[in-house]
Amino acid sequence: MERIQLDQDIQPLSAFRSQAAAFIQHVQQTKRPLVLTQHGRSAAVVLDVGEYERLVRAFEIMEDVRIAEQQAHQDLGMSHEAAKASILKRLQS
Repeated sequence: MERIQLDQDIQPLSAFRSQAAAFIQHVQQTKRPLVLTQHGRSAAVVLDVGEYERLVRAFEIMEDVRIAEQQAHQDLGMSHEAAKASILKRLQS
């Protein structure tokens, strides 16, 4: 994901309401998130769908690593072949 540009990527909710299509097009083209403010405070973030999916996949992988570390500390685990099959299955989906 591209880094946010403060002068372009933070907009009030009122501007988003009146120019939603243009803001969504901007998010899709730049791949940067758009932060919407309400009463001067951040209220929501608009993301490109592909960027959102990438973030979800990255989070899922990190969660899998956390679980694996926890299982390793508890001497729980699986064989190399079972782990390899599980990873390949996840990558193919």
